[in-house]
Amino acid sequence: MEEGNCCTVTEFVLLGLTESLKLQLLLSVIFLAVYGATVLGNLLIVALEACEPRLHTPMYMLLGKLSFLDFCYSSITAPNFLAGFLLQAQTISYGGGMAQIFFFHFIRGIKIFLLTIMAYDRYVAIFHPPRYVAIMNQALCVGLVGASWVDGFIHSIIQVSIIIQLSFCGPHELDNFYCDVPQVVKLACADTFAVELLMVSNSGLMTLLGFMVLLISYSVLLAKLSTHSCERRAKALFTCASHLTMMTLIFGPCIYIYARPFCSFPMDKTISVLYTVVTPVLNPVIYTLRKKEVQLAVRKLRK
Repeated sequence: MEEGNCCTVTEFVLLGLTESLKLQLLLSVIFLAVYGATVLGNLLIVALEACEPRLHTPMYMLLGKLSFLDFCYSSITAPNFLAGFLLQAQTISYGGGMAQIFFFHFIRGIKIFLLTIMAYDRYVAIFHPPRYVAIMNQALCVGLVGASWVDGFIHSIIQVSIIIQLSFCGPHELDNFYCDVPQVVKLACADTFAVELLMVSNSGLMTLLGFMVLLISYSVLLAKLSTHSCERRAKALFTCASHLTMMTLIFGPCIYIYARPFCSFPMDKTISVLYTVVTPVLNPVIYTLRKKEVQLAVRKLRK
């Protein structure tokens, strides 16, 4: 890795998903609808959590924060994604690309930490219900959420600090619809083996370890549910299933993208669409809108 940024590339060209105009038109309509649903669904959850007193609990506070993050996450990439369908070759400045990488990994880092907090919240709610409010008090929740933002910032600033040390002298085409670490690193003029190793350790390995810890935690939690009554067990299983589904949708693609060498595979773009466009729209459905308290709050809002 060379010292300094001897960059002669001032912008990147985003090639998008396809060169077919008909397919671009079809995808633009589909993903515009998906992005619209993402914005409306997640901001609805944020508004309900803020305005409805019955939702002022640690669980819904965390779900509201996750919805806000999903809104931000999709908004980092979706506008470029949709604009790419209207232009044959969409460009983004070097500075804009670095900013997109920073905010993309900043939000992703917060979400991963937040999922860990939510797992702890469910553990306390299921096995210590009388002490739930005392344990998951406001000070603890605010502190944990604040820690997740710090964690996301540290993770993201490491990514960008490493990338800006690279030299780029062309070509400047990214075979994707947004700027991300694997595609940008591959454009560097210097040997990037050390950089890839650092990136895989910072993103891929940490994501994999986090996923394994959460998977083990939920496995222990589910095993301990066998001692509970059928009604409590069914309710807990329903909640855990929602968490495990979203956890898999968030961690799975991240592990696929970042926990391997930065070389291209046919499934890369499909996986990128899954975790940048599709996953954020599923949070309101999988996590929140099926809950009775939220449904009552939505009916109250409509009245």
